[in-house]
Amino acid sequence: MSSRAVRVVILGINYAPEPTGIAPYTTGLAVGLAARGHDVRVLTGVTHYPAWRRAGEPTTFRAEVDADGVRLRRLDHHVPRTGRGWGRAAMELTFGLQAVTTRWHRPEVILCITPPLLATAMAVARARLTPGAPAVGVLVHDLYSRGVVETGALPRPAARGVRTLESAAFRHADSVAVIHDGLRGDLVRELGVERERIRVIRNWNHVPAPDPAASAAFRAARGWSEDELVVLHAGNIGTKQGLENVVAAAELAARDRLSVRFVLLGDGNQRRRIEAAGAGLPTLEILPPVSEADFPSALGAADVLLVNELPGVAQMAVPSKLTSYFTSGKPILAAAEAAGYTAQEMTASGAGVVVPGGRPELLLAEAVRIGADPVLGAEFGAAGRRYATAMLNSEAALDSYEEWIIELARARGRAVGWPSAH
Repeated sequence: MSSRAVRVVILGINYAPEPTGIAPYTTGLAVGLAARGHDVRVLTGVTHYPAWRRAGEPTTFRAEVDADGVRLRRLDHHVPRTGRGWGRAAMELTFGLQAVTTRWHRPEVILCITPPLLATAMAVARARLTPGAPAVGVLVHDLYSRGVVETGALPRPAARGVRTLESAAFRHADSVAVIHDGLRGDLVRELGVERERIRVIRNWNHVPAPDPAASAAFRAARGWSEDELVVLHAGNIGTKQGLENVVAAAELAARDRLSVRFVLLGDGNQRRRIEAAGAGLPTLEILPPVSEADFPSALGAADVLLVNELPGVAQMAVPSKLTSYFTSGKPILAAAEAAGYTAQEMTASGAGVVVPGGRPELLLAEAVRIGADPVLGAEFGAAGRRYATAMLNSEAALDSYEEWIIELARARGRAVGWPSAH
């Protein structure tokens, strides 16, 4: 599709080998653009998510390597014990200071991935204050201003400050991309971004469909019997997931002697607390993340896949796990706000059922109902796969991203007098 190669720098704190969250999409974007002939550099952080601890990489102040055609520079920064509060702010500030004081090598376009918001705002400011600076695109996965309100992370005065900063960063960018149409509405209504400067580019599925034999082997290796219902939640174990709800559902299943096993597969800043809350429950199992190769098998080994959100969390983000869930061919149960993005995706896909968050009795009842009806489960699984094929295609997403960076480069080139490309 490319009409010319673009020199692009991607600024994002999360990158491979982080297995979940934003990292797979930033990595796929960078590698995909490089494969299409663009000159791609990535400024990223140390591997730390979702465990919130360093993954054993060298602690060189600024380490640069070539990875899959991408020039990758890792910037050292603070890694907090959790992703909240002052620790999170210190991480973003130290990463942002590194990002704006390192060489950018005169790109035509810089793409800032948010989160992290503070680093994005700093990069936008540097670009705007530099003569002949690159065009700036901001790619929004999560809205901070909604997140701090929906999770209660900050008091209202501080939340208003976050909203002001977020609005300024987005409005001073040349263009903004969001991963869901609902986020575009928020940017217009709440943050004052002009609608015509916003485009929607959906995240794609980056996980292959499970192999039935490998999934059966995974299930057997874990000791999950064929006559028990396995309900699997994969991904971050953090605040916004509200997994106390799953612990409560597991307690009800144990009380009623139901053959149900709730499995939390992943890591995060709330893992120890959730482990303590569910200690001794025979109906709850918490597993560390599995390898990228084993992840599809883990999804396929479950009977029902679970999305659980803290009550009140509705429009701060679209759970990244849904893309891989849809491709798994398994029914999905979502405990989420009826007006939120998760519920919207579930309705659009037809891949499962939504119950209110914070209602463990409903979560358990629906899990049992779906698990007891293999025909219904198969219908939900097939609907999810159809939705993934139609809406979550990686090549279509890369086409849109490539078109975006070319448009940004051309517009900025005219503004600073670069020669037009042929």
